[in-house]
Amino acid sequence: MTTGTAHVRLEGVVKRFGPVVAVAGVSLDIARGSITTILGPSGCGKTTILRLIAGFLEPDAGDILVDGVSQRGLPPYLRKTSTVFQEYALFPHMTVFNNVAYGLRLRRLLRAAIAEKVRHTLALLRLDGLEGRFPRELSGGQQQRVALARSLIVEPDVLLMDEPLSNLDAKLRVSVRTEIREIQQRVGITTLYVTHDQEEALAISDTIAVMRSGTVMQVGSSRDIYERPADPFVAAFVGQVNLLRARVETGGLRLGPLWLPLPPGGPPVDPGREAILALRPEAIRIGAGADARAGLTGQVVSRTYLGTTVRYRIELAGQTLTVDDHDPAGKPLLDGSVVVSFDPTRIRLWPASPEMLRQLVEGP
Repeated sequence: MTTGTAHVRLEGVVKRFGPVVAVAGVSLDIARGSITTILGPSGCGKTTILRLIAGFLEPDAGDILVDGVSQRGLPPYLRKTSTVFQEYALFPHMTVFNNVAYGLRLRRLLRAAIAEKVRHTLALLRLDGLEGRFPRELSGGQQQRVALARSLIVEPDVLLMDEPLSNLDAKLRVSVRTEIREIQQRVGITTLYVTHDQEEALAISDTIAVMRSGTVMQVGSSRDIYERPADPFVAAFVGQVNLLRARVETGGLRLGPLWLPLPPGGPPVDPGREAILALRPEAIRIGAGADARAGLTGQVVSRTYLGTTVRYRIELAGQTLTVDDHDPAGKPLLDGSVVVSFDPTRIRLWPASPEMLRQLVEGP
């Protein structure tokens, strides 16, 4: 549940490690009761932001506010946050019950109150009956839920999660992230989730902040980030995308011998200028044969059968496109010449800059 009010606010936060600027003036609002995900490649500064909010690091400039109160100088144990770490950090010599009860015992709650809160929290996370087991006797998913239970039981205002699913296999990641989302919605706790996994971020988040080199590149909903990326980096990092060079003409785009109508909206690009366009693989259609009149004849370079999708690599006008054909059951696999068509409303367009052209060659 998202109420829309800022619970946690970062104002121009800067963090340096020697000559390296890990966080470069980040401002970000985290809405009360939401899951906000910081998404980005390794080394972009996302975990540093989480540690700054938790109090494990202090910013060199800027401020972090929770409920409008500055957290500067406040040690971690006085902040109303709790962190689920990548490695879970469970005590191997303690049972599930004692791991989950640990924070309450530090607060010197009565034994009966601790037992009741542990029972309730374990039931919430479907860990009933595992109270007497040790971490080594649990599956990876169960260990992850014990770590989450230990964080939730102390009733923090803000839950911080640092790559919590990275140690799980692919199938288990999907089921556990669904559980995390369901639990968060039931509890209504403000959550900051850090990951480099784009699919995980799209699936779990109310809001995503995409980071690169210490800077937030775009903040928006999962749909905004995927369908309306702010620049080629965001487009390339979040999902598969085709980034192509084109020249802008009056009313259209020229890709070699091909001409496409200009997409609606987007940054204006003057005729005669070079542009970068982004097109998702599922927004391109291909069919058997060739249509010389339309000029959209491509050649299949390769194809990969993925069960629910066949991913084609198509050579078209000197550029290579990735095209996804969904639900291929019963369809013949394409080869040789194919007809390629585009939906202009799905094209994102930016004026080409030297940095964008470099990125096009080197990748994000």
